[in-house]
This record gives sequence, C-alpha cells and structure tokens, in this order.
Amino acid sequence: MAYEQDGYTLHAREVALKGGHKQVIYFFSRRAPKSGVPVDLPEGYTVAVNKRTGLPYLKKQA
Repeated sequence: MAYEQDGYTLHAREVALKGGHKQVIYFFSRRAPKSGVPVDLPEGYTVAVNKRTGLPYLKKQA
C-alpha cells in the first residue's frame, strides 16, 4: 500500500547519476507522475510538512 499524506502520494524512481551510479529518489505527488511508482514510507524516514507551502517531504530520522 502506498503512503499518503494530505492527498499526496509518495512515489519513487531510479535515476542515473553522472558517475554511472543509480540512486532512488522519493517525491510526493497528487496526480500520477510521468515516471515513478507509488511506494510505502522507506525505513529510517519520517514525513514533515513545509510550513510555508504545505507540501510534505521526507526527513531522515536522527
């Protein structure tokens, strides 16, 4: 089941970096994005909300 917060769904996609390494990026979206799949909240992260814009984002747990 994908993680949802205030109407936003958490998605992930794998991107290729300049050095050839691959990294997974996480982002919230209200609509279905062009690329990326809905995912659960990754281990070691919490969700915070930007006070000015109201957008959720992932934050590493201390």
